[in-house]
Amino acid sequence: MNINEFARIVNGEVIGDPEKVITGVSGVKEADEGDITFITSSQYLKYLVNTKASCVIVKDVIPDLSIPQIKVPNPYYGFAKAIECFYPKAAHPSAISKEAFIAERASIGSNVSIYPFAVVSSNAIIGDKSVIMPGVFIGENTRIGRDCLIYPNVTIREGVTLGDRVIIHSGTVIGSDGYGYVFEKGEHYKIPQVGGVIIEDDVEIGSNVSIDRATIGNTIVRKGTKIDNLTQIAHNVTIGQQSLIVAQVAIGGSAEIGDFVVLGGQVAVADHSTVATGTIVGGKSGLKGDIAKGVYSGVPAIPHATWLRAQALFAKLPEMNKRIRELEKKIERLEKGEKL
Repeated sequence: MNINEFARIVNGEVIGDPEKVITGVSGVKEADEGDITFITSSQYLKYLVNTKASCVIVKDVIPDLSIPQIKVPNPYYGFAKAIECFYPKAAHPSAISKEAFIAERASIGSNVSIYPFAVVSSNAIIGDKSVIMPGVFIGENTRIGRDCLIYPNVTIREGVTLGDRVIIHSGTVIGSDGYGYVFEKGEHYKIPQVGGVIIEDDVEIGSNVSIDRATIGNTIVRKGTKIDNLTQIAHNVTIGQQSLIVAQVAIGGSAEIGDFVVLGGQVAVADHSTVATGTIVGGKSGLKGDIAKGVYSGVPAIPHATWLRAQALFAKLPEMNKRIRELEKKIERLEKGEKL
């Protein structure tokens, strides 16, 4: 592929030789002859001085650069498209393995791939062109949409609904029982968890994620949301569309997360809390109650700018404590009538 051909794919403007051939894609520091690379920040300009790359994707034209450039509004998106071009998705055979278990009343769409040792239970529905990899369990009355990709050893229990183009990575469990008990006569009595889970279109769920079924009703993840590895989503949680939930986040039961929310790694959201649309929360923060739109950090979470000032003061606390003790001693001496 030459530079001009790729520029047409990303609707980019070519600066330099449009006929130069590109054969691969790489980061700016590792790029070799034939590679296309990208930069998104001026701090990486220094790596272009000695780069061996044959082309670079940029947002703004870089003057006096010896290699061709492709100008696009979002270089990171252009880089993603380059990876798609040079590392195409693996093809899956449109076939059902004889070593898979498919219940008689299951409904399988056209051009579906089901690998060995997968289990598809009674009344489950799998949409056209979906891929079910080895060791996947799909429970009764569960619906899988079109073009879904379910990686090995995923468990999707009964009564779960997946939209179209959903991706679920290995080890994840969808529809496990919610954590619900009532204390009665000295024992923790289990509250039946009879609800479901709804995962809407274009959601991607990382590895070893747990999404609990609702007690009654549904736990819901809206369209386009991306969930990172090792996340816990409790019963009756609702997560809005196009949100980003980073690794090791824990969301308590009946919490409501708005659209376009970003929760950094290891954020904890208390049960029955609400997080407004457009909110950003820094890693390791703790949320409780109704959180208005904003940027937050800390435990409990406070506005990020306030948290930064508090952190600056925290480092000075030992010195401040020492000075306070010295002042207290001086005041004590003055009260006794002693000269300082």
